[in-house]
Amino acid sequence: MIALVQLLIKYAFLEPFGAQVSLTPLGITLLILATISIAAAGNIVNDIYDVETDLVNKPNKVIVGKSISEKTAYNLFIIFNFIGVGLGFYVSHLVGKSPFFSIFVIISVLLYVYATYLKRTFLIGNIVISVLVALSLIIVGVFELLPSITPENRHLQLAFFKIIFNYAIFAFIINLLREITKDIEDIDGDYKAGMNTLPITIGRDRATQILFVLTLIPLFIITFYTINSLYKNQIAVIYFLIAIIGPLLYVSIKTFSATTKKEYHHISNILKLVMLFGMLSLLLYKYIFLYNA
Repeated sequence: MIALVQLLIKYAFLEPFGAQVSLTPLGITLLILATISIAAAGNIVNDIYDVETDLVNKPNKVIVGKSISEKTAYNLFIIFNFIGVGLGFYVSHLVGKSPFFSIFVIISVLLYVYATYLKRTFLIGNIVISVLVALSLIIVGVFELLPSITPENRHLQLAFFKIIFNYAIFAFIINLLREITKDIEDIDGDYKAGMNTLPITIGRDRATQILFVLTLIPLFIITFYTINSLYKNQIAVIYFLIAIIGPLLYVSIKTFSATTKKEYHHISNILKLVMLFGMLSLLLYKYIFLYNA
C-alpha cells in the first residue's frame, strides 16, 4: 500500500496536473524502495518484541522463533535498515537536498523505539506509528515538490503539497483508529505482556466507546468534504459514498455494538480497506479537474 500510494501521488496526481517534480522514474523507485525497506525493518523488529503477545493473540501467525530464528530476524532488521537509510542518503543527494537524509534516520529510530518501548505506553505508541504512516505520503511531497520550488511556482507547489498533507491526515486518522481497534482485539496478550494500552488502562468497554466517538470524526469530515467540494462531480460523489463514507458508517455501527475479538478484527480489516480506497481516490482528480475546467 505504501508503494501504491507513493506511485499514485507522483503519476496520478502531481505529474498530470503540472507540478514541478524533482524525481526521475529511477528516483521515485529508489524513494519507494527506501521507504518500504525501513517499513520492513520496522515490521521485523516489531515481530521480535511481540513474540510473547503474539503467542496469545495470534499463535498461528508467529514467525520469529518458529519460521526463522531471532538472530536471523535481527540480521534482516539490520539489512533492511541499512538498505533503506542508504537509499535515502542517495535520493537526498539526487535532489540536491542532503539534509533530507535525516528523515530516513529519524523514521528508522522511531520504528525501533516504538517496537521496544512506545508500543507499551498509553496512546503514545498509537500516535507515533500513525504519524509515521502519514509521513510515508508526506515524504513524496518533500522530495518531489520542495526541491523544485521557485518564486514563480511557489503558490502552486504549496497547493499540491497541501493536498498531499490532507491525504496524510486522513491516513493518520484511519491508522490511529486501526491501532486502537487492534489494541482492543489484542487486550489479552498485551495484558499478559505488561503493556499499558488504552483498553488495558481504562477497560475494554470504555475504550470501545472512545473508538466509536473517534470513528465519527473521519465520517463527518469526509461527508462534509463530499457535500462541500465534490457535489458537482457525480463520479467523485458516488465513489466517496460507496468506497469511503459507506464503510466508515458501517465501522461506526459495528464499533458501537462490538464485543468479541472476531468483531474487532473485522472492524480493523474494514478500516484497512477504507485506507486503500481513500488513497485510490487520487485517481479521481483528473475527473474533478476536467469537470471544473
